[in-house]
Amino acid sequence: MATVKLWTDEEVAADPRVKAVFDDIRTTRKSDFVNNFWRALANQPAVLERIWANLKEIMVAPGALDPLTKEMIYIAVSAANSCAYCAHSHTAAARAKGMTEAQYGELLAIVGMACQTNALANGMQIPVDPEFQIT
Repeated sequence: MATVKLWTDEEVAADPRVKAVFDDIRTTRKSDFVNNFWRALANQPAVLERIWANLKEIMVAPGALDPLTKEMIYIAVSAANSCAYCAHSHTAAARAKGMTEAQYGELLAIVGMACQTNALANGMQIPVDPEFQIT
């Protein structure tokens, strides 16, 4: 259960700032669906505007990484941060962008391995090799 109100489309229509963001989400995604993350952020229009603008800049705008790779990185970080909502949301987005079950399985294996070796390295406080230092 959410700890904040999830805005309905009727409530969104009554607030010009929120409506503008929701309209842009729908246009950008070419879908009428606006998920609960954005409906929760609507409680703080300035935060909603900022997060949507940042997400568009990083995840939607063309860059050095292709859209599927961006989504897979988002899945990995979401899994490492134990964010079930983002893991589900970005897994759906990655599948829509062509992620195969084999890619998903390999991604989760890498995430699991990284979490395990990170915990070991942190626990043992292993100093970073000079060869790995960027100068």
